[in-house]
Amino acid sequence: MERSAEQLASLLRQCLEEGRTVDIDGLGVFRPAAHSGYEFVPRTAPRVFIAYVFEDGASAERLYKDLLALGLDPWLDKRKLLPGQNWPRAIERAIEVSDFFVACFSRSAVTKRGQFQSELRYALDCARRMPLDEIFLIPLRLEECRIPPAIRQSIQYVDMFPDWDRGVRRIQAAMEQRRKLRSVA
Repeated sequence: MERSAEQLASLLRQCLEEGRTVDIDGLGVFRPAAHSGYEFVPRTAPRVFIAYVFEDGASAERLYKDLLALGLDPWLDKRKLLPGQNWPRAIERAIEVSDFFVACFSRSAVTKRGQFQSELRYALDCARRMPLDEIFLIPLRLEECRIPPAIRQSIQYVDMFPDWDRGVRRIQAAMEQRRKLRSVA
């Protein structure tokens, strides 16, 4: 274990000496400093987990790009999981450290069994540990479909149709609202 930490530090130093930046996903960036030496710039953008079913992959990718353009740090399995990675544990960890969990509902998502349902249940468990008025789970509808009663009865959802951009602005507003509430507390 100690040896691998030394190897990592050596590799980091080598990259920085070559003038490259090193982005550590979820933490920040090591980069050469303006005058001399190195600096670490922590990542402060809110982390957003995007949950979806395979059939809605194109919409999830579009949402990923829109959230990234807003300066957020979205997490999408197709973009973040690495070959050989223990993906069930990586997904749980990504949900645990996320500031927001965006659940993309569609007719497929509400009827299909599998990973989306598992991620949604795990996110609901994570949300139970948060203050009641804190925004964490943001359900959205990609199309006309039924939101599960357990969510619909207590959490407001956003429609991404017929105006996708309006839906993205509503998601951004929810995230901004949470940031404001946290800064007051």
